[in-house]
Formats: sequence, structure tokens, C-alpha cells
Amino acid sequence: MNDIRDISWSLVLFWLGLTSIGLIGIYSATQGPVAQFLPEFIQNNFFKQLVWIGISICILVGIQFLSPRFFQNFSYLLYGFGLFLMVLTLLFGQEVNGAKSWLQVGPVNLQISEFMKVATILAVANYLTSRRNISAENLRYALIAVLLILIPTVLVILQNDMGTAVVFMALIPVMLFWSGLPYGVSLFIISPAIIGYLSIIQWYWGLIATVVLTLAIFIIQRRTWLTFASFVCGVLMVIGVQVALFQVLQPHQRARIAAFTNPSFDPQGAGWNVIQAKTAIGSGGIYGKGFLEGTQTQRRFLPEQWTDFIFCVVGEEFGFIGASLVVLLFLGMVLRMLNAAGSHKHPFAQLVIVGVTTILFIHFFINVGSATGLLPVIGLPLPFVSYGGSAFLANTLMLAICVNLDTYKRQFSIYR
Repeated sequence: MNDIRDISWSLVLFWLGLTSIGLIGIYSATQGPVAQFLPEFIQNNFFKQLVWIGISICILVGIQFLSPRFFQNFSYLLYGFGLFLMVLTLLFGQEVNGAKSWLQVGPVNLQISEFMKVATILAVANYLTSRRNISAENLRYALIAVLLILIPTVLVILQNDMGTAVVFMALIPVMLFWSGLPYGVSLFIISPAIIGYLSIIQWYWGLIATVVLTLAIFIIQRRTWLTFASFVCGVLMVIGVQVALFQVLQPHQRARIAAFTNPSFDPQGAGWNVIQAKTAIGSGGIYGKGFLEGTQTQRRFLPEQWTDFIFCVVGEEFGFIGASLVVLLFLGMVLRMLNAAGSHKHPFAQLVIVGVTTILFIHFFINVGSATGLLPVIGLPLPFVSYGGSAFLANTLMLAICVNLDTYKRQFSIYR
């Protein structure tokens, strides 16, 4: 192991700061006056989180004693083993909140898809590192990399966990772009997400975005086939979103989307989550109501306040200052990780760090966006802050790998 001074202590401190805020929020959401409204197993979440943090600290330290070549050499093996566990989960897993994502491993239930994110990043990074001749004319290698991401994505969708599927899909444009995919092709890959988001608001906004993005892709790439494909895919996305909204999605899923565009349409039903979340954050003001003093939190108006809406707990009890601290810590972590990726000489390490950064940022973006009403409520935890053993453990594992790669960057740069 390198000298202790070589360790990226800034990442460790960001992790420690977010974890500490999370513990405070979980305690308030489960142990304060609100405890009288909660079943005992929910009240125990704070103490269970302490155990997961203890385990994660051991992993964070232990990973630093591994050679960085370990993650590259065993990436495909870990990926295959992860897929095996995903299939087992699909066949024999337990259903929680409508998603069959949990597998009994000894005395605990683990959400295997959380750990599959780690294996997928390592496998895709290893593959793209050995195939760095991606271009607009030859997308064979890019398509294989996309397939490596789509396989676990499909398994997650079959488990009825659309939120996690979105996170997997976010890896595609970012990792391909960082590996050398041209700007126009990268824009083509992410354009369906932009068009789909705007089509949910209004179908004609999706068509406008289709035209604008198609023109941008043509100007950047100057490829007729790519321009045509962009326009066709955009139109199909607009049509697909409308069909999904009215023909495919379940009633509760359509209600969530309707609540996003207009929370007041069903204030006692689907719009309840958004209204209560925004009320909690808004009522916190600048300094907040004080620890254990949040009315929305302590009177149990906030849904899933120890997981999906824990940002609202922080915003209500610690105000704009507390919420801003969470945002600044996350942004600080993301920028530090991007700096580590940019300064690393080995492409595998770069892609792994960028992939992990993408996963953490997407979780942060969707969670905070859902809590503030800027995005539909999808149900993703806030990394290192929300309660959840599998998510906390997997996120810490990803961060530990990034710390390892950054710590050993001098040695790893000479590996082939």
C-alpha cells in the first residue's frame, strides 16, 4: 500500500460529511417524535444504518490494500457472477414495494442490482480500454459496450425496478463519450432522454426538441445517415412516450407522471408526495426549524422520509443552509472525482472513475429533482445520505475503488 499521505483524503472527507448528515437525517426521521407513528422495524433503521456504515468503513479501508490491476483482471468474472445473481434474484428473489430486487444472502437481504452497477462499470471500462478505435463510421465496439450495459438493464426492468434501469442507461452516453465517441454520436445517444423528458410535459415540446437536436447533430457530425436516424428516433420517441402514457404504464405510474406536471390534480393521492416534499423544504427557510422540530417530518406527512425524501428532512430542519451543504458536498465529490479521472494516465481507471461519478450524480440529480418537484418521483435513494444497506455498501465500494485507483495512479499508469 502507498504512503497514507497519497490517499485521496478529500473524497474520504466528502463521504464522511454526507454520511454524517445522513445519520442525522435518519435519526430525525425515525427516532424523533415521529417514532410514535412508525412500526418498530422502521424505528430500527437508524441502528441498522450504523451497522452498514461500520461494514462499509472496513470495505473502504480493505479495498486500499488491493492492487488496481485486480479490478481490471477480474472485471469480466465479476460481471458474469453479477448476472448470475441477477437471474437468481429474478427467479427466487423477494418483492419489496413492487420490485423483485432482493435476494436472501445468509441472514440479510441484498439488492443485487446495486452491486451489479459496480461490476458493469468495471466490465465496460475494461472492454472499452482494449477497444479505443470507436468512430462514427465503426460503431461495432460501441454497440458491444452498449450491450454489456443493456443486459443488466433488461434484468432490472424485469424485476420491475425502473428507477435503477434509468441509472444503468445513463452509463451509456457518458462512458462512450469519455472513451472517444464523437460529439455528434454522443449527442445522438442522449437525445432520446431529452426528447422523452420534454414529451412527458407536452408532446409538441418533444417534436421541437427533435428538430433542434437533429440540426445540432448534422452541424456537428455532417453525416446524412446519422441525421436521418436522429430525426426518426426522435419522432418515434415522441410517439412512444404518448403510447406509454396512455396504453402501457400502470395507473400508479401514470399518476406519478401526472403529479409531476400538475401536483394539485390529486393532492390526496399521487400529488401528495410532491406537495408534502415541497412544503417541507419551503417551510425550512434559511436556517431551518431545528433538529427534531420539523412539522412535516415529525408529524409523518413526508413519505419514505428516511430514504427517498430524506433531502426534505434536511431542508426542513436545517433550512437552506443544510440543504445547500448537501448539494455542495455532492458537487465537491463529483468535481474531485472528475479531476482524478482527468489526471489519471490509464484509460481503464479514467473510465471507472467517470462511470462511478455518473452513477452517483444521477442518483443525486434524480433524488433532489424528485424532492423539489423538478422531476417525476422515481424512487432513488440519495447516495450516502438515505437509509439502505445495499445502496450504501455498493456506493461506498464504488467510491473505495475510485480512491484506490487515484492513490495508485503512478504505478497503474505503467500497466498494460
